[in-house]
Amino acid sequence: MQATASTPAIPAQSVYAERRAQVARQLGEGGIAIIPTAPEHPRNRDSDFLYRHDSYFYYLTGFTEPNASLVITADGKSTLFCAPKDLAREIWDGYRLGPDAAVPALGVSEAYSVAEQAARMPKMLENRSVVWYPFAIHQGLEGTVAQWLNSVRARTRYGALVPEQQRDLCSVLDEMRLFKDAHEVPILRRAGSISARAHILAMQRSARMLRAGQDVREYHLDAELLQAFREYGSQYPAYGSIVAAGANACVLHYRADAAPIRSGDLVLIDAGCEFDGYASDITRTFPANGKFSGPQRDLYDLVLASQDAAIALARPGKRFNDMHDATVAVLAQGMLDLGLLDKNKVGGVQDVIDKRSYFQFYMHRTGHWMGMDVHDCGSYIEPSELGQTSERRDPLSGELILNRPSRILRPGMLTTIEPGIYVRPADGVPEAFHNIGIRIEDDALITEDGCELLTRGVPVKADEIEALMRDGAARP
Repeated sequence: MQATASTPAIPAQSVYAERRAQVARQLGEGGIAIIPTAPEHPRNRDSDFLYRHDSYFYYLTGFTEPNASLVITADGKSTLFCAPKDLAREIWDGYRLGPDAAVPALGVSEAYSVAEQAARMPKMLENRSVVWYPFAIHQGLEGTVAQWLNSVRARTRYGALVPEQQRDLCSVLDEMRLFKDAHEVPILRRAGSISARAHILAMQRSARMLRAGQDVREYHLDAELLQAFREYGSQYPAYGSIVAAGANACVLHYRADAAPIRSGDLVLIDAGCEFDGYASDITRTFPANGKFSGPQRDLYDLVLASQDAAIALARPGKRFNDMHDATVAVLAQGMLDLGLLDKNKVGGVQDVIDKRSYFQFYMHRTGHWMGMDVHDCGSYIEPSELGQTSERRDPLSGELILNRPSRILRPGMLTTIEPGIYVRPADGVPEAFHNIGIRIEDDALITEDGCELLTRGVPVKADEIEALMRDGAARP
């Protein structure tokens, strides 16, 4: 079993208490909410995967231990069920906070052993009007809630009322988590800073090993990232790092493996750490030996220009989709200018956009919400405009798609901006561009007057990357 570190004391009047109060205010009269943390998962015999708490649960408690659950009622009362103190098990598994210490440390109203939850929950659900919990996230939770409700139903002859509604708590928590508060922003900045340093070290190691005539593999750079994440204070990678050399960079979800990194290759690294429960997400593409070739530089500058166009629209009042549309417009024009697309066959830039001809080389969206999860929660549709719909037929698949207005950007939202271009060999595609994959990704926090890029501690301009790799011979 994965040992857990001791949980630091959290002031009762904390950001977590305010978040719980905010949830309580949205439950409606007689509402009750149940939020479990994540279970432990066995990796193999007698060994679990490294434990990571549930993001919703942590958002409301700051508590990282497994085997716990939170209950919130509309009157603002919060009840924690957690693992009981057990000194014998703590010798093996690590410190447990325990119910007695949880009340002052976490600021909850009351706390009990998790072993008591099954017996206590029917009484807590009795005479409630609606029960809230996260739908389709915790395997078996729906069935457990049904068992508790059946126990309440057995008491109806004694005057007990059964909740008539079950509602998805994600709808409440997703909207809250979409807007990063003053507690979260410094943590996200720190996660971005650590990840940026890791990218720099990986770039420099690539050039240093090649200059020394050493055999360089993708896993060498993956190891550099992992060491830097931990060395500078991160607890985990936020996701499995992508370290892709040469043609491997054209595989969007490639994982760091054993492929050789050769002088003249481009290397695409998509990697970020998790710091105190919050993710970062950076992609940089760089020449393995520290010097872009002509065709590499042409495509790199195109992708960077498309990112600059998106960043200019990452500001309050713009739409989430505006960033993608700006990226596509720049990439489409560049594909025509560089000969990736034949204008005699595909037409002008608007034709390329309308027919999605660019999809051959750019097949993903330009960004996603980010926060506690690297692909964070939050609707991409503007809530105030849900009823405004239109239909379009996708020119590539023929599928009929229902459009709704995309989200209006507001301060506190955090999105990635990650355009790319991926050139696989094909008829009509200039050979000089074959097997080049490039993506550039930064994390953009929407502010009152624009955006703050949390990940620009690692250079992004081609000249700056070359200078970094040329001059950075030693580990800082």
